[in-house]
Amino acid sequence: MTGITSTRLADGRELIYFDDGGSLAGTVRTAAAATDRRELPERGAPGEVRFDALTDEWVAVAAHRQSRTHLPPADQCPICPTTADNPSEIPAPDYDVVVFENRFPSLGPAVGHIPASPAWGTTGPAYGRCEVVSFTPEHTGSFSGLTEARARTVMEAWAHRTEALSKLPGVRQVFPFENRGADIGVTLHHPHGQIYAYPYVTPRAKTLGVTARKFYDGADGRQTLTGSLLQAEREDGSRMVMEGENFSAYVPFAARWPLEIHLVPHRQVPDLAALSGEEKDELAHVYLDLLKRLDAFYPTPTPYISAWHQAPLDDLLRPAGYLHLQLTSPRRAADKLKYLAGSEAAMGAFINDTTPESVAERLRAVTVPASAGSIAPVRSQPEGAHA
Repeated sequence: MTGITSTRLADGRELIYFDDGGSLAGTVRTAAAATDRRELPERGAPGEVRFDALTDEWVAVAAHRQSRTHLPPADQCPICPTTADNPSEIPAPDYDVVVFENRFPSLGPAVGHIPASPAWGTTGPAYGRCEVVSFTPEHTGSFSGLTEARARTVMEAWAHRTEALSKLPGVRQVFPFENRGADIGVTLHHPHGQIYAYPYVTPRAKTLGVTARKFYDGADGRQTLTGSLLQAEREDGSRMVMEGENFSAYVPFAARWPLEIHLVPHRQVPDLAALSGEEKDELAHVYLDLLKRLDAFYPTPTPYISAWHQAPLDDLLRPAGYLHLQLTSPRRAADKLKYLAGSEAAMGAFINDTTPESVAERLRAVTVPASAGSIAPVRSQPEGAHA
């Protein structure tokens, strides 16, 4: 059982400790260990959102983020445990997993509703919430190096925060994600991710949601688009990476990125909070396996974006929504990156430099050491695959 302790930092931001199943699980940390003794300035007002009438999209303006921390040395890391020489964002001298409100948020700290019928010139407060998720107290390493027990704690943190943030006034979408690697643009080396709670449905989520709803209506609610694609990929087999009891992973038929993997639960759930305990157990195992395969794809660790697509909090889009992970990397060769230039950046028309079938075959061929206490075996080479 994961131990959960909520506290407040010196400027009022919420911080939550998630402790692995063990001596701290189910207990409340002492006040001394959870007290932030720094003197911090008061939090500022939210930034601004502006409506782009040309695209029917919202744009957040967060000029205050220009002064945020950028690649500090290890002895000044803001998410390492606090020491006498480094009073960090995390007051405790040790922890397992921690979630806290970002000191330099793109959205928030206030929550509320943005204008419902915007037009050119419409602005509003950048309501919402931005949280940081520190996966480990260790400054070096990556998610793929976590134990399954620690990965399971992260899953619990994601699910807990998804449920809590979804209940905040005005929140329309909750998005957990991880940017890994300098080539992606990380500003902290310490292994961590983030969670954004948006006051609007983001453009990508809206596109996926409208397409999914159209398919759902055409099937009279009997089938979802993501579920049908998963079934088709499993039957074809050539792009499958692995199959488990509750989750399967594949390189999509029309992958946009040089490395792109979709991880999909076998049953339709809207978000991480809706997963059962058994499903979270397997997800921790399968997700670690995927990240290890990605890191072994090239001689050096692979930069990636891990994006958890959850159903928007929208009455129209949510019934057809289906939780899934899109794991992507711009790395197209050991020493080359794909840059979004004219066709991709300006037109949104992607041109892939790799074939999904060859990428899936290479990912299947990666040898991943079995971890102690792992769950039911995951097939690396699915039956019927003909790649």
